Amino acid sequence: MGGSNAMAERYFEPEDVDTLIPTLTRLMAAIMHANEQATAIAGRFESERERIGAAGGGIIDRVAWKADTERLTQLTETVKAGLAEITGMGGTIKDLALGLVDFPHRRGGRVVNLCWKYGEKSVTHWHGLDEGYANRKPLGPGRGKA
Repeated sequence: MGGSNAMAERYFEPEDVDTLIPTLTRLMAAIMHANEQATAIAGRFESERERIGAAGGGIIDRVAWKADTERLTQLTETVKAGLAEITGMGGTIKDLALGLVDFPHRRGGRVVNLCWKYGEKSVTHWHGLDEGYANRKPLGPGRGKA
């Protein structure tokens, strides 16, 4: 989800991201919840399609199907709006299930990503642009100064 930050418009210090965390936490909670619900509805749709296909046809509950379709549209809009807001703040969403958001940062003369995970009270890790969550490294005592 998202591309390289090699030519970012803005580079963040850990303290910059820390000030965004209350808003990020609120947005990611809503996005993650909506995404889970949307995934469940999509799963029900797929199961129903498979059931009807295996039976060679069948009857669906049109009222429930319509309600689920409308709910899926609402949930999708919630996710899109939240993602757009985080992107507008300068973040790049990397994983909705884990709640990962990266922010471009200069460290040791190179561009890297500060990596925040939903639930963290401050940004404490970073990774290279070609790395991901599994390669997170602690910022250390000086935090963004290395």
